[in-house]
Amino acid sequence: MAGLRMSVVVSATAFLLGAYPQTVMRVFARVHSLLFTHWIADSLTLWKSPEGQTDPRLWTSATYYAILMHGPPQLAYVYAGVALVGATTILWSLRDGRAGNLMFDGGSIFLYLTALAMYLYSVLPNLSANFSSLPLPFSSATTAATFPPFPPTLREPTLELASSHLVCSVVLTGVLALQAGRWWAEQADVDEDDGPDGEDGGMRGERDGDEPAPETEKPAEEPQGDIRRREKAAA
Repeated sequence: MAGLRMSVVVSATAFLLGAYPQTVMRVFARVHSLLFTHWIADSLTLWKSPEGQTDPRLWTSATYYAILMHGPPQLAYVYAGVALVGATTILWSLRDGRAGNLMFDGGSIFLYLTALAMYLYSVLPNLSANFSSLPLPFSSATTAATFPPFPPTLREPTLELASSHLVCSVVLTGVLALQAGRWWAEQADVDEDDGPDGEDGGMRGERDGDEPAPETEKPAEEPQGDIRRREKAAA
């Protein structure tokens, strides 16, 4: 059961990270994972000097988010369902009360909820306020030289989206690292329990506080002289 719970948590986190990112064409065909595929837009604005944040780069990023907001609303329910399943599974693991669960799953749920809070209170309001009504004026034949000036009111929201997505990606990667640490710790316990019979039995006895069973003494052998004297007396 523990392995199943861990698999669900890792799968949900990997999906939210977009650990299996789609190709560029599939992304713009509205079949996208969540965070890693946003790197298509975020890489154009993160860690760039003001001179490097050119209007074509900003327009590309803003257009990506406008396409995302014009996508089918059913995708939002899929993302919300996966996120809810992952959080519920981690909380379920905490009910066991074991030290490993409290340490690894406690850290995992903190990071997981941090990512959800960042997305709910920063990313989604930003997308809804600035990109849901943004028109899509550019065709595939549009060149960078023909782009209009990028609106100053959209510059800050576009940069904030990239930063928020980076924070979510880092904390969700931390969830995967904690779950990997939990798996490694459990495997170490299994290997210890499956050691040699002598060592394993002794270690289990010491751990459980059981005292070794006393050895039964063998009866002393009777000397041969006494046996002969008894035989002569009987004769």
